[in-house]
Amino acid sequence: MATLEKAVRKSVALPLRTAKRVSALAKSQHTSANRVLVDLIEAGLQSKEAEKQHYLGLVDKLSATTDPAARQQLKQELAELTFGA
Repeated sequence: MATLEKAVRKSVALPLRTAKRVSALAKSQHTSANRVLVDLIEAGLQSKEAEKQHYLGLVDKLSATTDPAARQQLKQELAELTFGA
């Protein structure tokens, strides 16, 4: 039998444009705006974790690589992740 996580109520103010987009998604998915917000937050958290893992993988490769060209490429990728393109 699956156990449900305890829900915690949080209040958040959304910009009007974002609120309208959330409402439109909820309507098109036949669900609540709350469900859409939870799904979007979960997706964002997963994306941030994947980005972190990618970064750490590049750091590991950089540490293990002795080829100067490969090191430069890895440094460039890390800089882009850190500071943007």
